Amino acid sequence: MTNTHVQKHPVVLEARGITKRFPGVVANDNVSLKLHQGEVLALLGENGAGKSTLMNILYGLYHQDEGEILVRGKPTRVNNPHEAIALGIGMVHQHFQLVPVMTVAENVMLGNEITQGRFFLNRNRAIKQIREISQQYGLEIDPSALIADLPVGAQQRVEIIKALYRNADILILDEPTAVLTPQESDDLFAVMRALTAEGKAIIFITHKLREVLDIADRIMVLRSGRVVGETMPVQASEERLAAMMVGREVLLQVEKDPAVPTDVVLEVRDLQVLDDRQHLTVNGVDLVVRAGEILGIAGVQGNGQTELVAALTGLRQPIAGSITILGKDTTVATPRQVSELGVAHIPEDRQREGLVTSYPLTDNAVLELYYLPPFAQGIVTNSQAITEHAQNLVQQFDVRTPNVTVSASSLSGGNQQKLIVAREFTRPIKLLIAAQPTRGIDVGSIEFIHQQIVRKRDEGTAVLVVSAELDEILALSDRIAVMYRGKIAATLEASEANREELGLLMAGGKMAVEQET
Repeated sequence: MTNTHVQKHPVVLEARGITKRFPGVVANDNVSLKLHQGEVLALLGENGAGKSTLMNILYGLYHQDEGEILVRGKPTRVNNPHEAIALGIGMVHQHFQLVPVMTVAENVMLGNEITQGRFFLNRNRAIKQIREISQQYGLEIDPSALIADLPVGAQQRVEIIKALYRNADILILDEPTAVLTPQESDDLFAVMRALTAEGKAIIFITHKLREVLDIADRIMVLRSGRVVGETMPVQASEERLAAMMVGREVLLQVEKDPAVPTDVVLEVRDLQVLDDRQHLTVNGVDLVVRAGEILGIAGVQGNGQTELVAALTGLRQPIAGSITILGKDTTVATPRQVSELGVAHIPEDRQREGLVTSYPLTDNAVLELYYLPPFAQGIVTNSQAITEHAQNLVQQFDVRTPNVTVSASSLSGGNQQKLIVAREFTRPIKLLIAAQPTRGIDVGSIEFIHQQIVRKRDEGTAVLVVSAELDEILALSDRIAVMYRGKIAATLEASEANREELGLLMAGGKMAVEQET
């Protein structure tokens, strides 16, 4: 679909001069946009550029201080999400709004129940509608499946079905591929194309420039709350889009010298770990990571990486095997014992495992050090030292915040991630375990975090990076281990690896061949 073709279609959603202020911050500064029927409008910008604030205004979660919203040409005030849904606007949030213990059908019906008589839910009718929507747009899903049993990509399909079930024809997708594998992202794009072919309009928020060039009809870029440019994929490149977002040229490739590995820092032998459902998800893993090298673990999400990292950091106890860090057995060590050995951990879920979001930045900056001098003397804390430490981290790692006393929940996702990186990297460490270190963050922050990881390697730190982003694994790693169904399917030198070979290993291709022979 070309932009000329899109322009012939009516404008279904328009924002005019939207301004939104928070204490100390202008999140949106006179922002205007138009969305046409049947198009994908990509919205790009750094973390904190104002993208999510604008979308939350369009969806009724926030109210603008200035400006107006028009839906199908009619000026409208969207007071809440219920009114947005009634206007045909649906939003799929980066963090899914699903009840894990309920079925797909129950989640889709929730708040919009079909009854039989006055008191009984008409599940069969709802299931029929869900199946019809699934078939029409290629959203394959079992209405009777429990949400807790579904992979992330399937949960996202449920969120889209929820919006379509409520007759949404304007969809806002906020970072929809942040937690998806490349294959799941491709499936999502096929769904998006089917939706726009049916006349639906989509606002697509992402940080992945390759995806924007692949799926968007138009691209709009925000920086510091303002619109700084608009373009089309045929006129753009990843480098140009990155420069528009950040306001300077961005290195999209990681620059690093060859590794000079020395002593073994982490050794894992025949490790076996259960998940929350008592399934064996790490099944006999062997790993070695040396000082001065980066070992990247590639794999489709859900093949045991989460449980492996939890075991290495003391968050989950293995049922068999051993973990040795700096010559000490840490198989059953506590998280504090692991941390005190000089292990830094960037968790894959920054909000649940990396921060106490209700705490101010000052407290989050010393989560692992709060009981040690100079931040405490016995049971007495030194608030001045804690504040100064937080201010130094914010300045050194460019964490965008009005001050260090605001809660961590007030930061954008990328700035939350930079705060975690700042905290972990500014203490003496021997081993860095980074799980999905750049998930859902912008190109400028990715460049910065990658540089910091390589810098730690060059200082002699052993680094283990776990990522579902194949480009990230290829860019950062000196060696690559591919994880499939709880096992290490292969380990190879990064200089000898390519996307096609790794993709085959991630899908179990090599193991399938071995089983046939």
